[in-house]
Amino acid sequence: MQVRDDLTQFLNTLPKDITLVAATKYLDANEMRKLYSFKVNNFGENRVDAFLEKYEALNDLDIKWHFIGHLQTNKAKKVINNINYLHSLDSLKLADIIQKERTTPLDTFIEVSINEEENKNGVKVADIDNFVKEILSKDKIHLVGLMMMSIKYSDEKSLHEQFSKLRILRDRLEKEFNIKIPYLSMGMSDDYKAAIKEKSTHIRLGRILFK
Repeated sequence: MQVRDDLTQFLNTLPKDITLVAATKYLDANEMRKLYSFKVNNFGENRVDAFLEKYEALNDLDIKWHFIGHLQTNKAKKVINNINYLHSLDSLKLADIIQKERTTPLDTFIEVSINEEENKNGVKVADIDNFVKEILSKDKIHLVGLMMMSIKYSDEKSLHEQFSKLRILRDRLEKEFNIKIPYLSMGMSDDYKAAIKEKSTHIRLGRILFK
């Protein structure tokens, strides 16, 4: 894949207060440099080995690295001190590894299984209060947001309902625990417009940025 030629025009359509996390799974380091030249510097990676290669190849650039895929506990140790944000905290086992291995507090999103899909990762809504309570006890995890994925091929009304559930959940957790959870990571290439309308702060765009 390559960066689309009219990327500047597309970027100008996004609200200024939205953080675009470019999902660079299918880009090589050279194309990521091109993306960076368009002033995109938040990169999201899904796979540990690919991330480590790109991290080394691009270490001269001022990049904010987001890990947006499922992070396997047996590989977490390899990346945990090289990323700026984790979008996919989904288990206490992973939280324990972060607490043990991370040298400074890691800005972290809890991935929520807002739709309770069987084949998707994430903390179930019924378990979220106990999960947050545990996370708040760990000083190497800085809880900054919640993350979700919508159901594929949802219609517009359904998308708004799904995204609003995460926003409402976030608002409740803030009151319940008397904390601030400023960010919502929701919205990808097919559904980011609905996510933005439902107050997403971080959109994870891949395919729409490329040609």
